[in-house]
Amino acid sequence: MKGSKARSVLPGFGLSMGFTVFYLCVLVLIPLAGLVVKTTGLSWEQFWNTVTSGRVLASYRVSFLTALFAALINLVFGLLVAWVLVRYRFPGKKLIDSLVDLPFALPTAVAGIALTAIYAPNGWIGSLLDPLGIKIAFTPLGITIALIFIGLPFVVRTVQPVLQDFERETEEAAVMLGAYRWRTFRRVILPELVPALLTGFALAFARGLGEYGSVVFISGNMPLKTEITPLLIMTKLEQYDYSGATAIALVMLLASFLMLLFINYLQWRSNRRAIAD
Repeated sequence: MKGSKARSVLPGFGLSMGFTVFYLCVLVLIPLAGLVVKTTGLSWEQFWNTVTSGRVLASYRVSFLTALFAALINLVFGLLVAWVLVRYRFPGKKLIDSLVDLPFALPTAVAGIALTAIYAPNGWIGSLLDPLGIKIAFTPLGITIALIFIGLPFVVRTVQPVLQDFERETEEAAVMLGAYRWRTFRRVILPELVPALLTGFALAFARGLGEYGSVVFISGNMPLKTEITPLLIMTKLEQYDYSGATAIALVMLLASFLMLLFINYLQWRSNRRAIAD
């Protein structure tokens, strides 16, 4: 009939939106609200003293710095791995491509034990570095290596599809106009990759902040030195200090939210600049 609306196979907007809001509330908003409500049991002075104690500040420093350095390293080498997997053909390419996803499938505790066994002073690599005075396990460097291991796939898998969809004709046109390889990469290819790189960086950084299983073994868990914030939260829970644990968790939540908000702003600026150009 004329004027009748075409029926869609998928549910309408009202049903889909209602289910989305319900799903989001049950899995995300209600638990986060419970975290905030539990923290309100502390006075402002108690909350401030809890989240700014020396041990807690040291754990912030270890968690944020190691996660930041690991994400920056993954930003460079993740781009390199994605570039090689997309632009070159070589024996074992499919095997390497599948190994990139190994940190997703491997239990984090298994990864932590394996990395500790390798980089400990009596491990395969640690025994070679120990005579040189280089200690990896039970140091912030070991934590950074563990976070690099679990964060690399985030960068590779966000950059790889963009490289695959990139139009080679644009790159070839730049070369024909006399642009050198580095100039072509910097002025033609890199601007297209910036949003994906920022997304991969944000995902790797956020995963590093909350990582527990792969870090708890190799860190050594020394207070004020190598103790990460997630471990400190677990310690307070084991001590039945639920208010203190939720207070620290709330600070980490706010920091992660602000970081993701900043990354989204950078992506918006990058996309706006690309449209303007």
